Amino acid sequence: MSHTTFTAPRSSPGSPREARGLPSLGPEGTALLRLLDDTFERWGVAAGARPMTMPPLLPAADLRRLDYYENFPHQAVVATAIEVDRRGEFCAETGCFPCSTLQPADLGLPSASCYAVYLDHEGREVADDTLVTVVGWCFRKEERYEGLRRQLGFRMREIVALGSREHAESHLCDSSDRITAFARALDLPLRKEAACDPFYDKGGSKAVLQRLSPVKHEFLYEDLAIASVNTHRNFFGDRCSITLAGTGGPAFTSCVAFGLERWLSALTRRHGSWAAATEAVHAARDRLSPVGPGV
Repeated sequence: MSHTTFTAPRSSPGSPREARGLPSLGPEGTALLRLLDDTFERWGVAAGARPMTMPPLLPAADLRRLDYYENFPHQAVVATAIEVDRRGEFCAETGCFPCSTLQPADLGLPSASCYAVYLDHEGREVADDTLVTVVGWCFRKEERYEGLRRQLGFRMREIVALGSREHAESHLCDSSDRITAFARALDLPLRKEAACDPFYDKGGSKAVLQRLSPVKHEFLYEDLAIASVNTHRNFFGDRCSITLAGTGGPAFTSCVAFGLERWLSALTRRHGSWAAATEAVHAARDRLSPVGPGV
């Protein structure tokens, strides 16, 4: 099978919006994104996950409690309202509202969908085999943006496990196997590599443990991570007071994440067109459905 390089169509090549990491998707790209998201959501539902819808923004104070601004300051994006009586001070030259015209930024735009899940379960007791699946807009400040590969705002489907250590670990093992099988059926060569997202204080004992036992593995197409499996041990269970039924101790958590636009980029580069990429996804779903429900 031959593969050609494919460049996703853009609303206006080189537009300021695309340069800011805000490209748009046409009908074919939108249909493929929905097909992929439906596929990943079905994986979660088949495993027993409850589909949920989370808010697109979170209180900055809550994200701070989770060390978000300590661990990911380079990616952080915040939001606030303007001071109405100073709206006329908008700077036409820069296209920005000066800081003096804004109210304090008390809302954060998260870089991953799972933060909202942990905050939603704050102070609650969970069964040892709890699963939740969500899709949400995520935001990351990057040094540069590149089409669908690297965006300021993008969509992420996640399947999140909360409960026992064994449940959190088996979720990642099962999901890794499913991603590998799906990629093989798609004729999409992926490699799995350990990554180092600092969920923990870089100078603490947990950070040392992280270096000895990686908490994140990424699935890469070429040099682009399109999915990841992440274990947080009991970090979020402890910070959000999520307790495990029957023990009262902090729940363990893990998550599997899919960057939907990144999957579009990988599939169209591999298969050469929206139509060919869509056909490949349908064929892979059909091929895997007899051996795994919900594919």
